[in-house]
Amino acid sequence: MFAARQVSQSVFGAAQRRAFSATSNNLSKVAVLGAAGGIGQPLSLLLKLNPRVTELALYDIKGAPGVAADISHINTKSTVKGYDPTPEGVRECLTGAEIVLIPAGVPRKPGMTRDDLFNTNASIVRDLAKHAAASCPDANILIISNPVNSTVPITAEVFKAAGVYNPKRLFGVTTLDVVRASRFISQLKSTDPANENITVVGGHSGATIVPLLSQAGYSLEGAEKDEYIKRVQFGGDEVVQAKGGAGSATLSMAMAGARFAESLLKAAQGEKGVIEPTYVDSPLYKDQGVTYFASQVELGPNGVEKIHPVGKVTEFEQGLLDVCLKDLKTNIEKGEKWVKENPGN
Repeated sequence: MFAARQVSQSVFGAAQRRAFSATSNNLSKVAVLGAAGGIGQPLSLLLKLNPRVTELALYDIKGAPGVAADISHINTKSTVKGYDPTPEGVRECLTGAEIVLIPAGVPRKPGMTRDDLFNTNASIVRDLAKHAAASCPDANILIISNPVNSTVPITAEVFKAAGVYNPKRLFGVTTLDVVRASRFISQLKSTDPANENITVVGGHSGATIVPLLSQAGYSLEGAEKDEYIKRVQFGGDEVVQAKGGAGSATLSMAMAGARFAESLLKAAQGEKGVIEPTYVDSPLYKDQGVTYFASQVELGPNGVEKIHPVGKVTEFEQGLLDVCLKDLKTNIEKGEKWVKENPGN
């Protein structure tokens, strides 16, 4: 216990020592919508530990003030406030936010596909996007709620309808796919997973997730290759089944969301060369009717600075990409069609 406590103190102490002097340029209000849920709670905890965050605003349909009271005791500099589920509460939560993370929604249960979640989560994301468009139209919006392939286009359509859409400020968080791809290859190759950074492109469900092992200098063959691809594409199912219906990949997703928020904050505060894979309004495959696509994206003070092309791929990877693009087009159209038919109040 004593040793563990020493380790935790040294880790968190180091994080706190990296704290910066908060000038007007790097005051960072970060809002979490869905902060009391399975992803929202650990995500809020990780953001409280991030010295780049100066104000943490938490909102949910219930429980956000309790989560805020709990993590507000952690000895880092940021202030934390939880907001009531009222129109005034969500407006106050969002006003002045630089980054808004949206993990709100229902989790997957065994046997459910991400599309089974569609109607419930689509409505939740649409309504929260409306609040964000009204209260913080210039914030970076990070969509975690599944199915991301469809909820990002839904958010874009809401912002377009409000006349405030900026494609450089909307992100689908696909970081977990890279985290998994890197961890799983390190297990096969006995390397340090912290040193692996497998490029993953496409979307954020099933066959739309395309790991590009060849770009990291790796090749797998036969059953090992098939098993690796399946595990990266359907890693979420592994967790849903292991939890026996009690939840989905919440803790690893929270870590991935916090990592992406950290990258955005670094870029906003002037760090150059910050590159993360993310699902954005992209020119790469627009000629094929695929208007959103995840690839390596350089981040900057204005959000998306530069969208990198997919780059050189093997014939096998091109085959995966072809399947991905077909599915992705369907997912995007589904989101856009739904929000036009269900504009909400």
